[in-house]
Amino acid sequence: MAEVLVYVDHVDGAVRKPTLELLTLARRIGEPVAVALGNGAGDTAATLAEHGAVKVLTDEAAEYAEYLVVPKVDALQAAHEAVSPAAVLVSSSAEGKEIAARLALRLGSGIITDAVDIEAGDEGPVATQSVFAASFTTKSRVSKGTPVITVKPNSAAVEAAPAAGAVEALSVTFSAHATGTKVTGRTPRESTGRPELTEAAIVVSGGRGVNGAENFAVIEALADSLGAAVGASRAAVDAGWYPHTNQVGQTGKSVSPQLYIASGISGAIQHRAGMQTSKTIVAVNKDAEAPIFDLVDYGIVGDLFDVVPQLTEEIKTRKG
Repeated sequence: MAEVLVYVDHVDGAVRKPTLELLTLARRIGEPVAVALGNGAGDTAATLAEHGAVKVLTDEAAEYAEYLVVPKVDALQAAHEAVSPAAVLVSSSAEGKEIAARLALRLGSGIITDAVDIEAGDEGPVATQSVFAASFTTKSRVSKGTPVITVKPNSAAVEAAPAAGAVEALSVTFSAHATGTKVTGRTPRESTGRPELTEAAIVVSGGRGVNGAENFAVIEALADSLGAAVGASRAAVDAGWYPHTNQVGQTGKSVSPQLYIASGISGAIQHRAGMQTSKTIVAVNKDAEAPIFDLVDYGIVGDLFDVVPQLTEEIKTRKG
């Protein structure tokens, strides 16, 4: 069976959930070979093996942390030359998509971004995408070179599938461009105790109907009762009620959770573009004609300040 390269997103050896989802998809089309780079790369092996990696290629050179993107592209190119894979899978983060695009250019290969599913095909992997603001679902494959595919978080379940996970050192020769952009400082993201928005299994979002920054406490309370991330519409962000880092939509972040709860959000096309691939969508809005109701699986016509607190209390009661 052909091997499939999986780029590992980790923090000092702690593997992030989207990478484990990539391993699930990689097993559908071949044998996963993980590529872990930077500080703690060797510490990822046990987790990766537990989730199906037959081999883990590692390199802990300082360049991956000291410089932007290009050293990682150099490493994936080296891994590609060593393995000759059937495909390269990368998570659809901002950095992941830049890495994938640069790699595809170097390899002379086609690229598919923001896939929501991957399956084996007679002529190579077939990727499913949600396109044109999620109005259409397409299936496509790369017809030239090694397919490079980025996959949205929450597109597959994390599945344990113990494999050998043999660790091998990856030999990387950095290109002249690798040191072109140096990282001069880092500021840790302030922790809220909630999941990362793009990776969360549940997202609770508020919009114009929240009517003020102080009222987002209602949205946050529901999110915390569910162990969810908090999102916001562009209207709420533009009004200064919630940080731009939490904006969901075409000009914000794209999410695809198992459950998306929209409160006080009308459902403008730019917001829908960022959340329409959610598995189950619930909306609370006092306007029965709001466009969001054309999209949802479950809709509640009512004042969010009545509905959401009751929902929060009910969840807390059921949790005991």
